[in-house]
This record gives sequence, structure tokens and C-alpha cells, in this order.
Amino acid sequence: MKLLLDTHIFLWLIDDDKRLSEQYRQAIQNPNNEKFLSVVSIWECVIKHQLGKLDFPSSPETYLPKERRKHLIKTLTVDENSIAQLVKLPLLHKDPFDRLIIAQALQHELIIMTEDKLILAYRDLRLLQNY
Repeated sequence: MKLLLDTHIFLWLIDDDKRLSEQYRQAIQNPNNEKFLSVVSIWECVIKHQLGKLDFPSSPETYLPKERRKHLIKTLTVDENSIAQLVKLPLLHKDPFDRLIIAQALQHELIIMTEDKLILAYRDLRLLQNY
């Protein structure tokens, strides 16, 4: 499977947060799965850090990429074709970070790992169901 971790899933993973389900944890740890984190998630984390809403053990520009590599998660950059997907999305979700992550998932045919109920409402997304 090709998985795209939503921002909160990545943060739960690196914090060893109990909210990360065993199913999600196993999917991330499975070497047969290809895991991605959007640069949009890194951008969101940096902004929230600057606003005092997120704290990290070290500077986010070094800590976040180090943790991404440690968990064998690849970077997903933003490309023009992903941006074009935004036009096709209904306005179920107004968060620009999440909308772009959704567009990337659609463009690259990735399975999103999320607990965000607004993202789960998009009908054309491939989602890893958390049971």
C-alpha cells in the first residue's frame, strides 16, 4: 500500500501517542507499505510551532525531517497537478492544509491515514479504515 499520513497521524507517531491505533502503527511499520508525509504537513507544523500551538524537543526544521527519516517515511512535494485537483474538491473542508493533502492523495493515488472526520467525508478518497 502507498500511504499518506495526515499531519496528526505523523505527530502521534513521533510522540508515541496512545491515540495512534495499533492498526495504523502496524501499517506504518510494515516494510511492504510505502509511506509518505506531505511537505504541507511540515509547513503546518512549523506554523503551529511559531504560533506556540506545537512544541518539539528541538527546532522543527531539523526535528521533523529527522523523525520522518527515522520512520522511513518519504517526502511528498507539492506539484502543479496536485494543485489542479483542488478545483475538483467540494468545499467540505476549509482548512487549506488538509485540502491540499486531500488533493495530493487523489493525484498520486495514495491511501490517507487520518482521524479527521471532515477528511473522512470526502467520497472519492482512498482511506485506511481504522477499526
